[in-house]
Amino acid sequence: MFTTAAGRGMATTSKYFRPSTRSLAKMANTCNQKPEKKVSSKIPRQKLKVRYEPEHWVRTLSNIRAMRSSFDAPVDVMGCERCTRDDVTEEEKRFHILVSLMLSSQTKDHVTYAAMSRLIEHGLTIDDIIGTSEEKLGSLIYPVGFWKKKVGYLKRACVMMKEEFGGDIPKCVESLVKLPGVGPKMAYLTMTCAWGIVVGIGVDVHVHRVCNRLGWVEGTKQPEQTRLQLQRWLPREHWKEINSLLVGFGQQVCLPIAPKCQQCLNKNICPSAR
Repeated sequence: MFTTAAGRGMATTSKYFRPSTRSLAKMANTCNQKPEKKVSSKIPRQKLKVRYEPEHWVRTLSNIRAMRSSFDAPVDVMGCERCTRDDVTEEEKRFHILVSLMLSSQTKDHVTYAAMSRLIEHGLTIDDIIGTSEEKLGSLIYPVGFWKKKVGYLKRACVMMKEEFGGDIPKCVESLVKLPGVGPKMAYLTMTCAWGIVVGIGVDVHVHRVCNRLGWVEGTKQPEQTRLQLQRWLPREHWKEINSLLVGFGQQVCLPIAPKCQQCLNKNICPSAR
């Protein structure tokens, strides 16, 4: 039975009606448990990835095409595709294109073209390069930039191609960049110009400079950074032409020093126009 201690203002419990030890333990555990977090049934919203796309790029590209319509820039008449001959095999043409790209680094187009003409007259196959002394090879390619290093690159690359690629140039970017003296720009251009396979954009100093001036990339410091940003937004159908278009544009209008902004059709929409 229950008795009330009125004077003390509290209730006492009979020993016959006390909770069991098991019940008290269960009550204590229940009190110590943290409340379970409610699981939301709502599906979290996913952030939409907005593709970067420069303002006015379609109009800008159309204007560059118009300015390049005469195809009379150095790259048009002395570029890598012009550094070969029609009376050679397709395999030899591919090799000529690769060699011209290897020589073109830090070298003006007319210097590369002249060196390629001397090499072809001498004999320009993989076996010819392997069988030519370094002294003779140097005299043939001089004065291309870093010609001494390029002599070594050519000799070692030809040995690799003969031993590992069946006497032909590699047919993928991953293998091309393993050749001494061949970087990403050369590899992507080789794939496009020698094999007719477009897998990326070749970015040289002209393309790198022009893309930054047009605002087509966001403050890139290296050509390879420019290539990656450019490929993210430029539709693939433009990849094949973009190198020669921008190189010629950089050679004739968007010059490294004193660009001819007032002659440029993009002077009113280019963020770098002077």
